[in-house]
Amino acid sequence: MALKIIVGSDNAGYGYKEELKTILEADPRVELVADAGVTGREDGTFYPNVATAAAEQVAAGSFDRALLFCGTGLGVAIAANKVKGIRAVTAHDLYSVQRSVLSNNAQVLCMGERVIGLESVKALVDVWLGLEFDPASSSAAKVDAICSYEED
Repeated sequence: MALKIIVGSDNAGYGYKEELKTILEADPRVELVADAGVTGREDGTFYPNVATAAAEQVAAGSFDRALLFCGTGLGVAIAANKVKGIRAVTAHDLYSVQRSVLSNNAQVLCMGERVIGLESVKALVDVWLGLEFDPASSSAAKVDAICSYEED
């Protein structure tokens, strides 16, 4: 199944967003790429506005996943997690990226342009694109518990 991905960033993550958007558009595993982020380094739109706009599109089912950038990846993750139904993570290493999908069924990956090198981001996103949550896994009940808490 080809993925529909929405990308976004504030001005601190603009460079990585633009680089990864181009890579995603060329990847055969990706059907559609949309951009909810700033239009340049001079665009002062706050990261919470970008992150929640992208996360709302994922929560609505318009996109399968979101890839978000800011300076650290932390702010966009906090903001995206405020959207009901979203599980967003900041991950800068292979194991965390893998577990974010395989164990946590996270739909939003957040990274920081000031924290991790571009080549590492490219490699991690390449792995992320190939991951799929198994609803029959031992982690499914844990994800269900998160979702149930959110419903209460």
